[in-house]
Amino acid sequence: MFNSLKPQAPDKILALMGQFKADPRDNKVDLGVGVYKDAEGHTPVMRAIKAAEKKLWETETTKTYTALAGEPAFHAAMAEMVLGAGYPADRLSALATVGGTGACRQGFELARLANPDCTIWVSDPTWPNHLSILAFMKQATKPYRYFDNAARAVDFDAMMADLDGVQPGDVVLLHGCCHNPTGANLTLEQWAAVADLLEAKAAIPMIDLAYQGFGDGLEEDAAGTRLIASRLPEVMIAASCSKNFGIYRERTGCLMVLSDAANKDVTQGTLAYLNRQNYSFAPDHGSRLVTMVLTDPALRADWMAELEEVRKGMLGLREQLAAELRQLSNSDRFDFIAQHRGMFSRLGATPEAVEKMRVDNAIYMVGDSRLNIAGLNAKTVPLLARAIIDAGV
Repeated sequence: MFNSLKPQAPDKILALMGQFKADPRDNKVDLGVGVYKDAEGHTPVMRAIKAAEKKLWETETTKTYTALAGEPAFHAAMAEMVLGAGYPADRLSALATVGGTGACRQGFELARLANPDCTIWVSDPTWPNHLSILAFMKQATKPYRYFDNAARAVDFDAMMADLDGVQPGDVVLLHGCCHNPTGANLTLEQWAAVADLLEAKAAIPMIDLAYQGFGDGLEEDAAGTRLIASRLPEVMIAASCSKNFGIYRERTGCLMVLSDAANKDVTQGTLAYLNRQNYSFAPDHGSRLVTMVLTDPALRADWMAELEEVRKGMLGLREQLAAELRQLSNSDRFDFIAQHRGMFSRLGATPEAVEKMRVDNAIYMVGDSRLNIAGLNAKTVPLLARAIIDAGV
């Protein structure tokens, strides 16, 4: 039977990781993998998470199963963080998932259960795994234009023109902040216009919120999501804890669904059913740590302080890189790097230029010229700037 299996196309980012590891050069720089790293190239355990783990180790008395949908305390803590105090608890159903990826997958599954004929609209470009999962599910999709590669900014007019074709019951996948792979975000006024369109079209927004706290701040990064949630009767939010809590390997995510209060129990039961059909119980360790951090004032304050350090560090690297490129190019054409937010920016370089940087300068980035700002430090920024200019970007 297994002789009939066909080789699968390798994941481009994982393949890039393999190339990087095999490169013997001491000056190599990894800007491909979407993982936060500090100036020493290390992904640290956050102080508040370490303290919560110690407390959990001392107090935990059982490793038995928790609820299919995860612990209600986790749902409430995540909802308060994402939607703010006073969120509509009477309309909220929630699900602990295997990372933000699991939240996206379960959200797609929920949409298909509710409306098998729906089309899921996806930004062009988007995180490649969105499209990979949807293709594997054989789910109908349509792209909407999002990024102007020449201006390195959101092409909002094109986005709205494409979304004008959305049909009632379709799902529109949006990036809550720190758009992956471009780093270009909607303004709050643009979020309001999107809400108007989706409301008029009777479409369902699904927001992938993977980087809250990495852009303009914990509250600021949730502003678009909160606006959509306040305006639309039905909303899905796939939230990841990997980045802002630094617990990548714990695979901690949450799918939140806002629906009619009268239908809340049915929606919640359906979410639990989806977990049962897939992996039964999501991992609990990470979600329990997140709950502890968010509900303990001292831990939360320390976590927010460290998260702010991470955010400001990435902004500083953006500003340094933009300044270096301004000096080398004698132009402002790279100022967009300082304006983008989150870990990623798309340079707008050709695949040939990206390859030249890899061969000549040991600079590793994805072929579409997405670079991970968090892979830099103060010493490697000048190296990257020079490589970008030498490659003719």
